[in-house]
Amino acid sequence: MNLAEKAYKELYPEKILDRKIELKYSRRFKSYNANVRYNPKKIIFSLSNDWKDVFGEIQIGLIQSLLLKIFKEKRKTINMELYDKFIKNIPKFSIPTNVDLVLEESFDRMNKKYFFDFLEKPNLVWGQESFRKLGSYEYATDTIIISKVLKGEKELLDYVMHHEMLHKKLKFNSKNGRNYHHTSEFKKREKEFEDKEIEKKLTAFLRKKRLRKAFRFF
Repeated sequence: MNLAEKAYKELYPEKILDRKIELKYSRRFKSYNANVRYNPKKIIFSLSNDWKDVFGEIQIGLIQSLLLKIFKEKRKTINMELYDKFIKNIPKFSIPTNVDLVLEESFDRMNKKYFFDFLEKPNLVWGQESFRKLGSYEYATDTIIISKVLKGEKELLDYVMHHEMLHKKLKFNSKNGRNYHHTSEFKKREKEFEDKEIEKKLTAFLRKKRLRKAFRFF
């Protein structure tokens, strides 16, 4: 019995396993990433190679989290709690290896102003030129990713950087198999940003940027 089969049976002891369950490890994923593919005959869990060296009970928690997404159910197990704690603590042992200088300057400004210089520096990289996803924080790789659309926009960049730094600082809350990132504490801390008109400025900037991009094709 592989770990995926064990995870299924522990999560659903009352159910008969009516399909094949496979567990694979791949070098194609970033650190500690994973996904699941399924059809009526088979469920395939693909985990990054990093998971091979992780305690089996934690891997079971990851697999159970993915199973709940498939079946759209809300449950919580001890293994899932172990998995959540593991993911939250990865940044404590990570050493940044990819830090863009412009993003580092923004991080340092926000760290000094809102985090008392206590927040440890993650990887800081530019992503695609996205208008919808301006920033993200990856817990598994301890990486803040910022959209290239904000290049050259110091104030707006700082605002998005502050938002992603809050994700790193506050992590997430888990309940019934779901993770909640924008908690009441998060929203309260987000309002500490000095410029209270920044959302309006960001909206206006993106609207103008989209229009300019659209006219390129005429």
